[in-house]
Amino acid sequence: MEAILTDCVQNSLRHFMLKNAIFLCERLCAEFPSEVNLQLLAACYLQNNQAYSAYHILNGMQTTQSRYLFAMSCFQMDLLNEAETALCSANEPGGEIPDGAPSHYLLGLICRYTDRKKSAIHHFRLALSIDPLFWAAYEELCILGAAEEATVVFGEAAALCIQKQYLHHGLASPNLHAASEDYSLVSSQKLGSEDVIPRQLKHIQGSNLRDIPGNHHGATISVSQPQNSGPSNISFYNTPSPVASQFSGVVPPLLCRNMQPNGSNHNTVNTDGSPKSVVNSAFQAPRRKFVDEGKLRKISGRLFFDSGSRRSTRLAGDAGTNTNANTTAVAGNGTNSSKYLGAKLSSIALRTVTVRKSQSWANGNIEEGIRNETFDDFRANAASATSSSSSSVDVRSLDQDEPTVPVGGVFISCSKLVSAASEVLSLLTTLGEGYRFSCLHRCQDALDTFLTLPLRHYNTSWVLSQVGKAHFELVDYLEADRVFSLSLRVSPYSLEGMDVYSTVLYHLKEDMKLSYLARELISTDRLAPQSWCAMGNCYSLQKDHETALKFFQRAVQLNTRFAYVHTLCGHEYVALEDFENGIKSYQHALQIDSRHYNAWYGLGMIFLRQEKFEFSEHHFRTAFHINPRSSVIMSFLGTALHALKRSEDALKIMDRAILADRKNPFPMYQKANILMSLEKFDDALEVLEELKECAPRESSVFALMGKIYKRRNLHEKAMLHFGIALDLKPSATDVATIKAAMEKLHVPDELQD
Repeated sequence: MEAILTDCVQNSLRHFMLKNAIFLCERLCAEFPSEVNLQLLAACYLQNNQAYSAYHILNGMQTTQSRYLFAMSCFQMDLLNEAETALCSANEPGGEIPDGAPSHYLLGLICRYTDRKKSAIHHFRLALSIDPLFWAAYEELCILGAAEEATVVFGEAAALCIQKQYLHHGLASPNLHAASEDYSLVSSQKLGSEDVIPRQLKHIQGSNLRDIPGNHHGATISVSQPQNSGPSNISFYNTPSPVASQFSGVVPPLLCRNMQPNGSNHNTVNTDGSPKSVVNSAFQAPRRKFVDEGKLRKISGRLFFDSGSRRSTRLAGDAGTNTNANTTAVAGNGTNSSKYLGAKLSSIALRTVTVRKSQSWANGNIEEGIRNETFDDFRANAASATSSSSSSVDVRSLDQDEPTVPVGGVFISCSKLVSAASEVLSLLTTLGEGYRFSCLHRCQDALDTFLTLPLRHYNTSWVLSQVGKAHFELVDYLEADRVFSLSLRVSPYSLEGMDVYSTVLYHLKEDMKLSYLARELISTDRLAPQSWCAMGNCYSLQKDHETALKFFQRAVQLNTRFAYVHTLCGHEYVALEDFENGIKSYQHALQIDSRHYNAWYGLGMIFLRQEKFEFSEHHFRTAFHINPRSSVIMSFLGTALHALKRSEDALKIMDRAILADRKNPFPMYQKANILMSLEKFDDALEVLEELKECAPRESSVFALMGKIYKRRNLHEKAMLHFGIALDLKPSATDVATIKAAMEKLHVPDELQD
């Protein structure tokens, strides 16, 4: 009964029938209330976004897997202190942290959100040291501004770590192949109980922790050691397990009736699909002879120090296909067994994710040239991967002297492992370096790095969104619009970067395109904060700030850890002149991301308007240290310095702002203002004449020129420029100021003051 219920629960999870899985798992726990079954029930609740249910089920349990799941439920409920306590249990000898890299990553997130930057960096680096392919940890380090160069993180040390982990699994636990012909739930139990978890499973769990609020997967669950006695086959099968890989993106298939043949050496399950026949097939499987340990050590030496590793076209295609889903982590041991239990179990899920993603982005509405190349690459990669899989048995039979290791359910030679690891790390190096430059606001360097990617990787939603954000930071809104539009055509289902895209359209004043984008995003996913960001920007462009604020607040409700949304709320409060709530919104954004320079800039603007110039200068300078290439930030920093009577420093920073962006007229205008206050009228007029060529319809330029001519007692020229300024239809406030200056044209400035 226990085995049947467990099978039904897993089958329901595999088909995303979560309600059915929860109901059956409750029957399972009522009949067999073991901790393992309770873990499975908690996992069902977590997948159904019911973290509070998992919290009450797991509260008080002390096994490492229960602690991890409990910490995950606490994290989703924003109980960060409880989550940290669960992961760092004082009852564990040596303060063991469960599940390695995923747990360190989760601890890093907790430390980051509790304003402990150094501890967060420490845990993210530990996660990367355990799993060099843990991309999400490197992403967080980039966001914190603490990432090392990608060439170091994904370099030779990472390749050596991956290879050692393969060989370690191969030498440490040869008994894992006792039931290697059956990749059912039973076998994954045994793997978990011996703490020899396939690296592929760990990688899937780790990579899926990238966005915790939306995808809460990443636990590895081990169970008690099953009995090895002959008559205990049925009890062995009846020991249930939630399966480590159930927290990956796709629940893996169960039992031998779902098994795919690998070469000619595979078991046939009875047509009745009974548990007894499945278990017997596991124990009747022929066992291969293991590789001699000394021979394997010789190979390991060659593996680690052979710089001229062979490359295989077939392997390159396989690696190219797998890297799309970050599924190149490895698992298992280096034996000649025809199948590896845990690796095959995870490989099914990996193939499902890879094919789904590839088909999704390949089927997008892409420009003809890009589309053809993308499809060709996809077909070539798929064909080469299939060829590699189908011929793996033949290759092994021809070359029995060279040991093989299981990678994604397919056994490959050690030389191919070196080549595959090298190609994966090379790809991650390029992506990582581009993302690191982007987070450091070295936008042009980021663009140059992303351009070195193969076209099939460049034309993916994540890369295109990063390219669009880089153009946005460079104030190249037209190019950002083009890139984000391409991203939408490539992946119409992806909302990556759409919050920034809506801001791009806001700055371009493209109200029709912005309205269309908002409607499309809402129809795609009403529960995504990016959708409501677009709605808010749409109404903000129409000057309906109260309605815009409501939409931004809805986005905050959907994701309280979305720093950019808090900043947008602050902008709307400032537009409504509610400075107190504006300050609170900006501070919330900084609590989430201390390097979010937009929030520092927003606070500086509030203090500048309140004439708290020292506070303003501090916040602008902090924003400048984070993003030293922003012409806008430098301009307002110079304005604050000028207000503090530090005009020389203000002029220096204005010169830097002008050099940073020649298209931005504001620093030139402010420089002319400063020069006029220093009574350097000729220099000020020279700057304004140059500015007039760049912005010929800017009324404030002509108004300032009129003031300078008035100070020089050139009243006719002053009146001429005041008149031109009025003809350019300035704002109502500026109209009143210009008319007042014209009325007092012949009144000396001393009397006016």
